[in-house]
Amino acid sequence: MTPIAVTALLFGAGAIGGALNSVAGGGSFVVFPSILFSGVPPVAANATTAVALWPAGISSTWAYRKDVPRDRTVLLVMSIASIIGGALGAKLLLVTSDETFAVILPWLMLGASVVFTFGPRIAKGRAALKVPLVLGAIVQLVISTYGGYFGGGMGILMLATYTLMGMTNIHAMNGMKTFLGTLINGIANVLFFIDRKVVMSAAAPALVGSILGGFIGAALARRVDGKHVRRLVLVVAWGLTIYFFSRRFRSS
Repeated sequence: MTPIAVTALLFGAGAIGGALNSVAGGGSFVVFPSILFSGVPPVAANATTAVALWPAGISSTWAYRKDVPRDRTVLLVMSIASIIGGALGAKLLLVTSDETFAVILPWLMLGASVVFTFGPRIAKGRAALKVPLVLGAIVQLVISTYGGYFGGGMGILMLATYTLMGMTNIHAMNGMKTFLGTLINGIANVLFFIDRKVVMSAAAPALVGSILGGFIGAALARRVDGKHVRRLVLVVAWGLTIYFFSRRFRSS
């Protein structure tokens, strides 16, 4: 592919990813393989994807700024867990070789696809026993570590955790999810930049596209049924999972 074609591909993937994240989530399922296809090594492609989609997370956080829970204790504890977990996950990714990550990747895609498929059913359920803040923070730490390392389906896992903690207001849950998700990816991105794992030639067009797609997606969110968008993301997610597994088996 020519450089112009690669740039167009990354811009388009970023636009679609930003729009998906603003409506139903799952933008990384589009952006990550596109960056990988452009020739960026697996670990760097994962780091570059996180950077490319981060501005969309910031805009979402701003949109939900009035819905973030006002309980400072809960917000502080969960924020600390998110920052620590995001840093741990990023560090873990940075010490993983491209060869090892290529072996793990199909399983990460499978796990993320399963979470994206069945996570909403868990998030909608109500636990019989309200999980205390300390336990919720421990679960958030684990999710944040996963988020700093890969992150597919992270938002759904967080929504399920907040449900178990007794939260019922979906806007408040989404507000905390977007805020903490921005913290997780933000600290991870700092470490990715320090370690020079971000390929800006690939990140820049995808980043610009994600900002544009995020705005358009937010504008269309009220007109498009999120269920239809989720079905599309599921087709892409499972298709890519099968592709990465088949590619792995062919190379072994």
